[in-house]
Amino acid sequence: MTAFSVGSGTLHVFATPAVAALMEKTAFTSIIDRLEPGTNSVGARTEMDHLAPTPVGSEVTCFTELVNIDGRTLTFSFSVRDKAGEISKGTHTRVVVDTARFLDRAFKRV
Repeated sequence: MTAFSVGSGTLHVFATPAVAALMEKTAFTSIIDRLEPGTNSVGARTEMDHLAPTPVGSEVTCFTELVNIDGRTLTFSFSVRDKAGEISKGTHTRVVVDTARFLDRAFKRV
């Protein structure tokens, strides 16, 4: 999950795309049990500041909070931390979708 291994840079530190993936997974898993059958949520927008480098071997923890619900649109705030403090923060928006309709629309794009 280093910048070098994911191709986002040459340094062996926690990669920004990996920070984003951790945040998105944390937001998603925090609501999955509350979604209606046949629905899912998809990421729609992320605004993120990557504030500090995290070396290989460090434990990283992500916290999300659902701060707004507007119809099918869910907005989260998040903070990602290592033992030295906050390494990333921002907001993430997810949209609740009908799974079958969403996949049908996706496959029509091929």
